[in-house]
Amino acid sequence: MGVRWPGPAERAGPGPAGGCRNDGGLGRGRKELGCGGGRLHLGRKLPRAGGGLGLYPELASHRQQGVPEAGLSAGEPRRTALLPCLRTCCGSPLQPGVLCVVGTNTRLTALLIEEMTVRRAISNLLHPRRCLGTPQGYAVERKMEPFYKGGKVQLDQTGQHVFCVCGTKVNVLDVASGAVLRSLEQEDQEDITAFELSPDDQVLVTATRALLLAQWAWREGSITRLWKAIHTAPVATMAFDPTSTLLATGGCDGAVRVWDIVRHYGTHHFRGSPGVVHLVTFHPDPARLLLFSSAADATIRMWSLQDQSCLAVMTAHYSAVTSLTFSADGHTMLSSGRDKICVIWDLQSHQATRTVPVFESVEAAVLLPEEPVPKLGVKSKGLHFLTAGDQGLLRVWEAASGQCVYAQPQPPGPRQELTHCMLAQSAGLLLSVTTDHNLLLYEACSLQLQKQFAGYSEEVLDVRFLGPEDSHIVVASNSPSLKVFELQTMTCQILHGHTDIVLALDVFRKGRLFASCAKDQSICIWRMNKAGRVACVAQGSGHTHSVGTICCSRLKETFLVTGSQDCTVKLWPIPEALLSKGTAPDSGPVLLQAQATQRCHDKDINSVAVAPNDKLLATGSQDRTAKLWALPHCQLLGVFSGHRRGLWCVQFSPMDQVLATASADGTIKLWALQDFSCLKTFEGHDASVLKVVFVSCGTQLLSSGSDGLVKLWTIKNNECVKTLDAHEDKVWGLHCSRLDDRALTGASDSCVILWKDVTEEEQSEEQARREEEVVKKQELDNLLHEKRYLRALGLAISLDRPHTVLTVIQAIRRDPEACEKLGATVLRLRRDQKEALLRFCVTWNTNSRHCHEAQAVLGVLLRHEAPEELLAYPGMQASLEALLPYTERHFQRLSRTLQAATFLDFLWHNMKLPTLPTAPSVAPSAL
Repeated sequence: MGVRWPGPAERAGPGPAGGCRNDGGLGRGRKELGCGGGRLHLGRKLPRAGGGLGLYPELASHRQQGVPEAGLSAGEPRRTALLPCLRTCCGSPLQPGVLCVVGTNTRLTALLIEEMTVRRAISNLLHPRRCLGTPQGYAVERKMEPFYKGGKVQLDQTGQHVFCVCGTKVNVLDVASGAVLRSLEQEDQEDITAFELSPDDQVLVTATRALLLAQWAWREGSITRLWKAIHTAPVATMAFDPTSTLLATGGCDGAVRVWDIVRHYGTHHFRGSPGVVHLVTFHPDPARLLLFSSAADATIRMWSLQDQSCLAVMTAHYSAVTSLTFSADGHTMLSSGRDKICVIWDLQSHQATRTVPVFESVEAAVLLPEEPVPKLGVKSKGLHFLTAGDQGLLRVWEAASGQCVYAQPQPPGPRQELTHCMLAQSAGLLLSVTTDHNLLLYEACSLQLQKQFAGYSEEVLDVRFLGPEDSHIVVASNSPSLKVFELQTMTCQILHGHTDIVLALDVFRKGRLFASCAKDQSICIWRMNKAGRVACVAQGSGHTHSVGTICCSRLKETFLVTGSQDCTVKLWPIPEALLSKGTAPDSGPVLLQAQATQRCHDKDINSVAVAPNDKLLATGSQDRTAKLWALPHCQLLGVFSGHRRGLWCVQFSPMDQVLATASADGTIKLWALQDFSCLKTFEGHDASVLKVVFVSCGTQLLSSGSDGLVKLWTIKNNECVKTLDAHEDKVWGLHCSRLDDRALTGASDSCVILWKDVTEEEQSEEQARREEEVVKKQELDNLLHEKRYLRALGLAISLDRPHTVLTVIQAIRRDPEACEKLGATVLRLRRDQKEALLRFCVTWNTNSRHCHEAQAVLGVLLRHEAPEELLAYPGMQASLEALLPYTERHFQRLSRTLQAATFLDFLWHNMKLPTLPTAPSVAPSAL
């Protein structure tokens, strides 16, 4: 049975086509809500199970279960249990003036009930957890910021902490939780150029572009010593000796300096290296007092601290030397370089004994312990080393034969170069870093991946909640790889499957299956198992340009829709093999085939959305229009025209026949699906609106824009309830949890923010604040009645209400002994209370009605407080500047009044009244 959309006569104020309706297109009229049999009549026919084009399929399944009867007796028109339930689920009482009566056929007739209110009540009856209240505000619950933006990374000897550079800070990362424990930043706030952690893990030294060296007690986060580096150019590298007492620094000025960090003085200054010294390291035997360095000439210099001279210049590399490492006995040294070779040196003869071609630019080489490690192909006790370079793989080499005995499997996706690698032998961990700023932690004996950390996401393009309980989030950034985080532990998984930047994400209804699309013209479907591990289960391609948007089916996991820069939309059915529980996770991705292809617009398609019933499709394009299509054959139903610029997002309402569109013209529009007219327009963003979603069961909108703002709108009154300002750049990603209690945003500032609905907390705090104010007001009245002025004045000041304090001052001045009591009360106040009272006087003094109280308080302070004490009050100068002009005005008014009174008195005393004529006396005889 199909849906009968309400006609124009049933809608209030149809208005011109494309116009804005203030009623939101929600008609008023007689509507009946049937209790028996689960039939609900809202001015249209609702779908039965499995049929129709209605937007509320959950009603069909609920109809089979039946709605409980209201328990009415025939002929008893009275309120039923359904009406209070309706009120409760709506989150607020029904609108005033609503008449609710019950007929003999157990049918509740509601007059003048808005459709949105009824639908919201129905949804709450079916899903009581979804609509517990209307959000009025969100607060930041967690902010995932970049903690590594390139440069050096170091792992402590225990394997518990990772130190990495992030601009002007050195961040200390906890390996177990993935949280940043501390951010160490010098006061000059200059970029960090080098840092080093001592071998005993106690001291950290940083160098900045300001040519300052700072010694940190990093566990406390404090600087213990700060001194000038004396280098004439920034320090490029540094290293500790094995005893953690000597520090060597190599600068861009070609100099190498050695510092005693215990006695706080410089011990050596070595010159002779041409160009930048980018590598320094001490010999592991502290008795030898040897220091090695390498500069731009690709040579290795060995310096003697004892003789203060260069003992040898070792030449074998033809490009920059990237690492130096030593054998356990200290007689052999391994060097690696970007010339694709590793050289083994005999430190006694200072000669190269073997050159091993590794066929990649090596960024780091690590000598492995001289013991068999079968999992890495090390079968003898000979010298073996591990390399990391531009091929993105960790490989193990045998020094004697020059053969590669182990190589990591090549991960899917584009090759990611490795920039750093280091071994924490005591912890049995190996740390490597990719060019995407991802930190990978391996078990040293097997190279099995233990932890992954995403240091820098660059520009976040899309974000989604994952899991049935929204326990994970997935992030798409300026990278071919996806990052999945578990919210409780912040464990990170880096997913490889695309070969170019991932542009958009979407999640299926159950939360374990999600899809991604990318610039490589392909789509991928990923599945998360119950353990939280994610794997690619399907791939598809067919578009001829970048796939910029994707949307999954809403009712069941049956299909997905993609939109591309080739102006086409494709519908991809989900193979049954993916949905069966018996599918093996390691069977490889299934190949997807497009079922339908439709050219929809003349320009790039930026957004696609599937209706809640999986029967309709909306598309938004750069051609400034949105279009409505019938699925599965993509038949055009209508066009939404009205935006002045391209559309970035389209979204169906979960409750109404309404489509929301977000445009580059800075507006959000709501459209009626029946006649394609504009119902409402929301203006508030200063730039393009990039995303919009419905929240609160379709009664509110959450939008994000290029201005870095996230706004919460109430649809009924077009009001922006809240503006969230936490991002510094375009907010591309926006998603809400299933219960609408949390929101997720991702922006170009590489930050991902998890927002929490704090409406209940704010309401509780406001209620508690009001109750406290009532109690204090009552207490204040009691104190004034008992003439306990000191406590009353202190309580009024604590409320921080100038008018309440003014009331207390006025009550004191009404007392017969006002002068003495006012002075005694004011002088017994604390200093902070006097400062607050002085601020209030500034406010009172601006009003001629209250200036007398202000002048009285000022008189007390000026007569009894020393000028030095008054000037010590914070903001005293500003207060005086505000008091002087109004005080002068008040005195001028008083002077004019006094002059007028004096003149009147003068006139009264100098008035000469004329003598009244006396009446003639009459003789008694005449009477």
